[in-house]
Formats: sequence, structure tokens, C-alpha cells
Amino acid sequence: MTTPGTLQRYPKGVLDMHQEKVVSLNPEDRLIKSCLGEEVDRPPVWLMRQAGRYLPEYREVRKEVSFLELCRDVDRAVTVSLQPIDLVGSEAVILFQDIFTPVPGMGMALDFAPGPVMENPIRSLADVERLGVPDSRDSVPFVFEIIRVLRRELASRKIPLLGFAGAPFTLAAYMVEGRGSKDFALLKRMLHREPDILRALLRKLTDMTVDYLEAQIEAGAQVVQIFDTWAGLLSADLYREWVLPIHQEIAKRIQHGKAPLILYVNNGAHVVAEMAESGADVISLDWRASLGGAASRFGQQVSLQGNLDPTALAAPEKEIASMVHRLAEEGAAARGHIMNLGHGCLPDTPVEGVRAFIEAVQSLA
Repeated sequence: MTTPGTLQRYPKGVLDMHQEKVVSLNPEDRLIKSCLGEEVDRPPVWLMRQAGRYLPEYREVRKEVSFLELCRDVDRAVTVSLQPIDLVGSEAVILFQDIFTPVPGMGMALDFAPGPVMENPIRSLADVERLGVPDSRDSVPFVFEIIRVLRRELASRKIPLLGFAGAPFTLAAYMVEGRGSKDFALLKRMLHREPDILRALLRKLTDMTVDYLEAQIEAGAQVVQIFDTWAGLLSADLYREWVLPIHQEIAKRIQHGKAPLILYVNNGAHVVAEMAESGADVISLDWRASLGGAASRFGQQVSLQGNLDPTALAAPEKEIASMVHRLAEEGAAARGHIMNLGHGCLPDTPVEGVRAFIEAVQSLA
């Protein structure tokens, strides 16, 4: 017998020790229960960057407007958010936006050329002091209208809606560097030489992130995820000093009772132990981390999400199914497991590979 809160049901022959039967759940209940470590019939499934360039239907919508215009256009953003439900069978919708959406409201202009380019990067405390922390309900009202429309669209189908935010450290990386980088040397130099500037920036970004996530929850987001794309650049010691306290503060301040929190750190295999201390309900692992190892070490503390390498979606259907079964076995030791990728869908991801992944997870029931 399994202990309470750890039961998951899988295909015959995969985990025969699980004899209990769980009533089949709708996607909304399945995701939220998995986040909270409650019993489910099988893992839920969605994909990071599931709405994007790999879908011809997305490209058809995208060609009519710029990326920033798409983010602000309620009807188009709703359309592309919903596409993965009907086109590939995903069991959750994640709000279509960008991690930088709330940044201009702080007083820092940006453009995409094609990646993010920040105007007047942060170089001094005076630069940080010029930034505001606006009420996101006023600065980006379209985000919350998109969420409200999506909830209305999804309610009868019992499909859950996820909101998200870029993590303060990742946003700071771009705001200091001015654009994307392989190593973010300017950011790391500031961390060592002018830590007061970076700490001041991170404080403002933390306040902004909490407000932004809370407003999404108020608008109807049922689960929220933090994306920390660049925190994996730091050593475990620096992560513990600079990033973990921020994640813990966000986890304490947002409305946990209303929406579970997922934390994703890209390239974060070396900081899984720290992620498990964040206070998040779920930690999302990239493909470099051992799902089985995390399940055995931290699986009764937090639920897990992940962690198929996105390039594996190019494999034949049978191989994708085999990888899904392996992930199911590894994740079964955790209190909850959400099937997902270890990063977002790549632009050249085969649509049939995405469908095969989702169908393999659904066959686990």
C-alpha cells in the first residue's frame, strides 16, 4: 500500500504495486490535485511553450501582428492560448504572454529585435530608483482581461488555466545586460562588485512579481508558474544567497490557498535541493536533472514537473511512448507528478511528436 498523498495509477505492468483505484478525474482537478500532492488517476500533461511557432495555426495568427501586439491583443492572445487544447490535446492552458510584459510599466522601455533589447540598462542605484512598482492591474490590464476570457472559455470543459511570471533574477539579468547573453557577464560583475545595486533592483522586481501574480490569481488563474531562465548560471552557493530568498518570499506572499505555485529553473540540475526549499508547491525540472532522484529525495516535500528533453519530441512515436513510461515510473515516487518538458517546445518541434507525447501520457490511465 502507498502512503496517503502518494498514489498514482499507471498502465498495467508498469507499477503493479499500486492496487488502489482512483476515480477518473477531469483535467482541472487532476492538475490541481497533482500540484498539492493529492491522489490522481494519472499524471496531468501540458507543455511549456505549447502555444508557439511549431504550430502552423499560431504562425498564421502571428503573421498579422508584431509579437508585442499579439501579447496585447485580447482576442488573438486568447486564440493562440487555446490552440494547443484542440490541436494537440494538451490538458491545460497557459496564458499567452511574455516574461517582459510588466517591465515597461516600471519605466524601462524594451523592444524585440528579435530578442529583448532594453533601453537604458541598469548601471547605478539612480537607475534603479527611477523604476516604479506600478499596480499591474493598471499598467497591463489586457493581461487580466485575457485571463478572464480564457476562464469563461474553459469553464465548461474543466480545463485548468495557468498564469506565469518571469522571476526577478531573470528579469534583472536582461535589465542589467540590456539584451540576451550566453553568460550575462555584466550581471555577474555587478553581483560581485556592486551588490547593493543588484539587491535594490531585485527588491523592486520581487514586489512587482508578487503584485503581478496576485492580480493574475484574482483574474482567474488557477495555477501560477515562475520562470527563472537564468538563475542556473549561478553556483549552488550563489543561488542560495541571491535567488532562493526571492523564491521563498514570493511563495510566502502570493495566495497559495487560491492557486498552487510552480517554480521552474532552467539549467538548474545543481540546485534542485534549493528549489525544494523554495516554498513552491511544485518544482519543474529541466532535462538535465534526474526526475527519479528528485522524486526519491524531495518527492514527499514537493510535487514535481517534467522533464522530457524537448528535442526528444522528434523521436518516433513508440520511442516517445517509451520515454513517457520511464518518466511515469520515475515520477511515481513523488507525492505528485505533472508530465511536461524540461524546457519549452522548440520552433521546429514536430506537431505529431507533441501529440504522441500527450497521447502517451493519457494512455497511462
